[in-house]
Amino acid sequence: MAVLAGDGIGPEVVAEALKVVRAAGVELDTVDYDLGGARYLRTGEVLPDAVLDELRGFDAILLGAVGTPDVPPGVLERGLLLALRFALDLYVNLRPFESPDAGIDLVVIRENTEGAYAGEGGFLRKGTAQEIATQGSVNTRMGVERCVRFAFELAQQRPRKHLTLVHKTNVLTFAGDLWQRTFDDVGAEHPDVATGYDHVDAACIHLVERPERYDVVVTDNLFGDILTDLAGAIAGGIGLAASANLNPARTGPSLFEPVHGSAPDIVGTGRANPLAAIRSAAMMLDFLGEAGAAARMTKAVASATALTGTTTELGDAVAERL
Repeated sequence: MAVLAGDGIGPEVVAEALKVVRAAGVELDTVDYDLGGARYLRTGEVLPDAVLDELRGFDAILLGAVGTPDVPPGVLERGLLLALRFALDLYVNLRPFESPDAGIDLVVIRENTEGAYAGEGGFLRKGTAQEIATQGSVNTRMGVERCVRFAFELAQQRPRKHLTLVHKTNVLTFAGDLWQRTFDDVGAEHPDVATGYDHVDAACIHLVERPERYDVVVTDNLFGDILTDLAGAIAGGIGLAASANLNPARTGPSLFEPVHGSAPDIVGTGRANPLAAIRSAAMMLDFLGEAGAAARMTKAVASATALTGTTTELGDAVAERL
């Protein structure tokens, strides 16, 4: 597997994740890659073609976090994170959230390679009083269907067997119509899965007030980005939020990462929560076929969420539970 520890607290949390993987008894051949803000500031490179070609040959990629205050917004987001999603066809973003005390046990499936993040748009008369900026949302039947189909198949495996589509069909009448029709068509093939629909603004309210109503949620790229940060906040904090960027067809490696960012203000203080990175590594093992080790890691993380301590101490605590 490739390790992209990245910037800020990325190397700190990745070190703990790998420690716990080894404690779970899984041997990994790892190769470290220097990608992120530090490399960009040093060399001007974000993701060289030669490095991307190497990454295609791995079974999986574990990412810590990227970004430094000195790098302009969008450089790493588009040039590294989105570039990897597009180039490796990581079309499913899977984010689980559990908090038994709050009644939360849900998974969000976010379409990961289209929508508003596809990069369609541009400027006209930039820098003038007549400036125009457009940003399109790209939605294809193929892209929507493969994401929706993955969500139905996941819902079918869960006890509640319920899937909710979240969009804004009353205003985004073109993209929303494509999503709704695709959802209905695939749903007809899965009669044992109960379905529902919420506008994205209503879903934000329901997540806060009645999160127990959700089992599996499927949504587009932009709405999924927003909803999953909200879900992370209500399920114990962003320090617990793990994610998988999946290529279910397995034509290349999938990428696993915590979603908390590089947090430059706490680098080296021991205050970075490693549990999201550990949980992301567990998701990686599960995807690679190490289901037993992944389940034990996930259980160990759940038993450690109430603990306090430094980054290393929390990593040690999870490893000891294994």
